[in-house]
Amino acid sequence: MAWEIVIGLETHTQLSTHSKIFSGSSTRFGAAPNTQANLVDMALPGSLPVPNYGAVERAIRFGLAVGAHIAPLSVFARKNYFYADLPKGYQISQFEIPVVQGGSLSFFVGEERRTVNLTRAHLEEDAGKSLHDDFTFANGTPATGIDLNRAGTPLLEIVSEPEMRSAAEAVGYARALHSLVVWLGICDGNMQEGSFRVDANVSVRPVGQKEFGTRTEIKNVNSFRFLERAILYEARRQIELIEDGGTVVQETRLYDADRDETRSMRSKEDAHDYRYFPDPDLPPIAISPEWIEAVRSAMPELPAALQARLQEQYGVTAYDASQLGADRDTAAYFEQAAAAVPEGHAKTLANWIMGELAAALNREEKTIADSPISAASLAKLVTRIADGTVSNKIAREIFAALWAGEGNGDADAIIESRGLKQISDSGAIGAMIDEVLATNPAIVEEYRAGKQKAFNSLVGQIMKAAKGKANPQQVNSLLKEKLDS
Repeated sequence: MAWEIVIGLETHTQLSTHSKIFSGSSTRFGAAPNTQANLVDMALPGSLPVPNYGAVERAIRFGLAVGAHIAPLSVFARKNYFYADLPKGYQISQFEIPVVQGGSLSFFVGEERRTVNLTRAHLEEDAGKSLHDDFTFANGTPATGIDLNRAGTPLLEIVSEPEMRSAAEAVGYARALHSLVVWLGICDGNMQEGSFRVDANVSVRPVGQKEFGTRTEIKNVNSFRFLERAILYEARRQIELIEDGGTVVQETRLYDADRDETRSMRSKEDAHDYRYFPDPDLPPIAISPEWIEAVRSAMPELPAALQARLQEQYGVTAYDASQLGADRDTAAYFEQAAAAVPEGHAKTLANWIMGELAAALNREEKTIADSPISAASLAKLVTRIADGTVSNKIAREIFAALWAGEGNGDADAIIESRGLKQISDSGAIGAMIDEVLATNPAIVEEYRAGKQKAFNSLVGQIMKAAKGKANPQQVNSLLKEKLDS
């Protein structure tokens, strides 16, 4: 039987406010346990929550970026469940009337554009953290410590429709969402610190069936690679279970990266199990048109608008624009470099940024803001390719030298010191071709017998004789002319 995977993602985005969503406690990461928890966070009797203006403003900013409806009146609700790291016995969240309703997010999977619709994005507070290591009772029995530093940290939970049909598509969506919230400045995007955590709802169904299968939720995945692996494992587990005559149980599962598997955590609750009701301590939030317009006017150029402009202004493809416009630093780097390359060569520049530069940055785990090669240096290198001074092959050698810090970032200095200037003199190239043809008569006969591989072999011999410095276009043109004459 052919199966289809159905995926929806719920993403917990920690908002970039300095204080918590309902108290004045700091949200700084890494403080000693329970040093950033006040009366409200600890739910001491008589303490009352006060909404954080900045958290609401960041939610509005996100809603505008995804084309969503911003609720003019938004309500906080109590989501009731009982864990030791939730002192109140309920979480303040939103249910019936979230701040952000609807919207969509577009992204690429390979070179294919996809769009996923959003259900909602609602504000809520984070819970505390249970610490299981290095805690024991006096008799030596293992114990659990509770750190309430995270309790009350502002989150925007972004919920997608179940429209994704592969792990690769889910990762593409998650990456695009991560880029967007960082671009907007509403989240620092630090996945290691828990600032961006993804829950994946996964189910399977026979191809052609309209009804959804029973879903499981994979909780708190904090890596794009782990997200893909977790979805693939869980889909495979469900398919094998059904094909063996079993039944998928609605539950919450955890992903174990060391064993590359998901494990049952607890039964999955539905909305009615949480007994939502409006929080009596918090009045509805009134979001006026004037407030929305003030937020809109302060927003940066959005990725979609930037990408459309890159296509129109520089002539790059839609896919190239999506990669160059994935974050503000990359876009700024490209535009700074593009201003210094000859007209018509922005595509070549884009290829170098997305190819050699991106690979080097990934290898050394650097961001483009920390690139050893400046935008001006890369622009000079692309200019030397464009004017025929060096070939693409030699340019890669120069790129490596620039990356290593040679030439004080000047491609011309490296070309001069290493003698890398491309040979473009027709007479010199013609002489090399004549010598190669004279010493390889058998390959020449193979070409004239119709074997195209023989031509490529001759080109390789000529480039070897020229130590890679002959102009490849001239070599091809002159060689063909001599062979066909």
